[in-house]
Amino acid sequence: MYEFDWSVVLDPQLWLQAMFVTTAYAVVTTLVGLALGVVLGLVLVSRIPVLGLIVRLYIHVFRCTPLLVQIVWFFYALPMMTGFTMPDWFAAGLGLTLYMAAFAAEIFRGGVISIEKGQWEASTVLGFSYATKMRHIILPQATRRMIPPIVNQAILQLKNTSLLSVVAMPDIMYAAGALTMSTFRPLEVYTFAALLYLVILTPVTLLANRFELKH
Repeated sequence: MYEFDWSVVLDPQLWLQAMFVTTAYAVVTTLVGLALGVVLGLVLVSRIPVLGLIVRLYIHVFRCTPLLVQIVWFFYALPMMTGFTMPDWFAAGLGLTLYMAAFAAEIFRGGVISIEKGQWEASTVLGFSYATKMRHIILPQATRRMIPPIVNQAILQLKNTSLLSVVAMPDIMYAAGALTMSTFRPLEVYTFAALLYLVILTPVTLLANRFELKH
């Protein structure tokens, strides 16, 4: 019978640093990815042929290739190919940011095109410009419909930060791997790591659900 020994996970400094790194990467890459996704989404709904084709190709590549491969590629291959040395922390987060942007662009596009055709036509008849139409009629309604998928994607983004451990970023999973190597107690360590993700994500999920209900 396996006897659990939870004392091996009692290293507050290790876990606090790991939680900070995980949360920082999740927040920054999500916010920057969302901002970039809005820009890409605007290109998609504006139907500019050449730019639209480039954006669709970008989205297709990032949605259809493993995030792990993207992170490794940006961390190792891109500096070798370009000769430009990026800081490790930046290269590690670049894949996460561009991955988030690809999904955010599709969420934005889906939210905009979900608005009934009649509202587009009515605003055109009233003489609204495209910018005014988007700002005052389409986007306020579309934003409410985007909230659930954006929240889901943000949650996935935080869990995706666990892949940063393969490029030695000291996040929760990297800390768990290092502690497992020194204690040989993977069950306790990885169970505790999972609990930390729950601690971080549960308040975010509850707040998002409350915000969604109000809107």
